[in-house]
Amino acid sequence: MKVLTMALACLLLAGMWLRDVDGRSMLVSSSNCCFKFADKKISQQHIQCYKHTSSTCSRRSLILKLKGGRETCVMESAPWVKPHLKTVKPCPPKT
Repeated sequence: MKVLTMALACLLLAGMWLRDVDGRSMLVSSSNCCFKFADKKISQQHIQCYKHTSSTCSRRSLILKLKGGRETCVMESAPWVKPHLKTVKPCPPKT
């Protein structure tokens, strides 16, 4: 019984250590990264706010929060995106 308890404690400590290395999780949440991107221009009237994807994602892009609660991903380099960012505000950070 003591061996089982010790093994469980070691697993819990190892799991906590992996999350606390450098103060960041070693896993990237898929909600902070984009893997598919909108092909067509999105009307500025439909965009509520935007946020940048995590710096640990394979592709830097933007997550647009649309009116109605939906979110979609776009490449920052898309020609229509930059003019939109001049008038659309960043999403407030979650608290």
